[in-house]
Amino acid sequence: MSTESAPGPQSGVAQDLQQTPRVAVSALVTNLREYGLILALIAIMVFFQFTTSGTLFKPVNLSNLVQQNSFIIVMALGMLLVIVSGHIDLSVGSVAGFIGALAAMMMVIWPLGPLSNPLVVSIICLIVGGAIGAAQGYWIAYHRIPSFIVTLAGMLIFRGICQALLGGGSSVGPLPDGFKALSSGFIPDVIGPLTLIPPTVNAAGKTVFGSGLTLHMTTIVIGLAAVLAYAYFGLRARRSRERHGYEAEPFTLFVIKTLVTSALALFLVYQFATYRGLPIVLMVMGVLIALFVFVTKRMTIGRRIYAMGGNAKAAQLSGIKTERLTLMVFINMGVLSALGGLIIAARLGQAVPAAGLGSELDVIAAVFIGGASAMGGVGQVIGAVVGGFIMGVMNNGMSIMGVNVDWQQVVKGLVLLGAVVFDVYNKNKG
Repeated sequence: MSTESAPGPQSGVAQDLQQTPRVAVSALVTNLREYGLILALIAIMVFFQFTTSGTLFKPVNLSNLVQQNSFIIVMALGMLLVIVSGHIDLSVGSVAGFIGALAAMMMVIWPLGPLSNPLVVSIICLIVGGAIGAAQGYWIAYHRIPSFIVTLAGMLIFRGICQALLGGGSSVGPLPDGFKALSSGFIPDVIGPLTLIPPTVNAAGKTVFGSGLTLHMTTIVIGLAAVLAYAYFGLRARRSRERHGYEAEPFTLFVIKTLVTSALALFLVYQFATYRGLPIVLMVMGVLIALFVFVTKRMTIGRRIYAMGGNAKAAQLSGIKTERLTLMVFINMGVLSALGGLIIAARLGQAVPAAGLGSELDVIAAVFIGGASAMGGVGQVIGAVVGGFIMGVMNNGMSIMGVNVDWQQVVKGLVLLGAVVFDVYNKNKG
């Protein structure tokens, strides 16, 4: 009687070698939105670097790009939570304009004494923004009025109040230098500059502008620390997923993504360091981005917002107080709209009736380009930030190229439509 032995299993190494390509392809497809966003941003930046004859990556232009578009990204963080929770906010641009006008009136026109201090005014304006968000959120959360209707009314109301506050078509300014530093200021070099190439001195004994190479070392140190923190926390999160039995992206893809992102970040940090350092508003953005990443990924309230957006009825049955959560989401949006309004006013150095006009569309577009779903429950903070930078780079690049504003709107509309179509295609395919 003969027996046949079943073929033994392949060794672990051979099995891994056979499965690695399939796992890598599967992970690439699964994370196509995330990888695609980063690659799209890099491709757009490279494209405009060539079409603008190298102007895009100049340190001065990069600083202007951040300062001009920072309020979009700040408000996009709040809009992300609003959209993830299954709502929309059309009033953010008008609220931002109103808050900028209110801040200008308090600092320049109204005799408020100590209350006219820029820091005090900023705190008061943030509180007012939160109150506006609470007022809108109340009708949405507790009276079930669609957010589209409530915030559309808010858009009209606060745009009108903004214009009335400024007396029709007039502007109010100039604003104090300490307040303008929020948008146009740079962090001080507490470490001290490092001169690599001494500047050229002309016959009159004056330094030739643009000659030499001096690095803002505080910027370099902050940039290196941020990149190391990004790599460390990314690796820790990946190991945590593996330890708890969840599928993690292949290590090779993780390394490539981390290296590409870190290289881009270090290049931008170096460019900032050769100019005047990191803009203050970029530091504010960085703190907010880190905070919102922590809230959405590590805190219970973040998970509840996603659960509510995915299925509000199921979330309510599971014990989540959806009304209170919705109210908190809109209060957060009101505060960030107020901060966006302060940044706009600080950038302009005055309050104007048209401040923030139409910015709600750029904010919403940034969130959808970043991968958020119009149905709620889906979206990432980093995606919204990258989407905001994509919008900013396109605005900046097309302006340098001399593209007419009308055609800029057409291009941005096509990009937004393409992002949503891509999202719907992925869902139907899944």
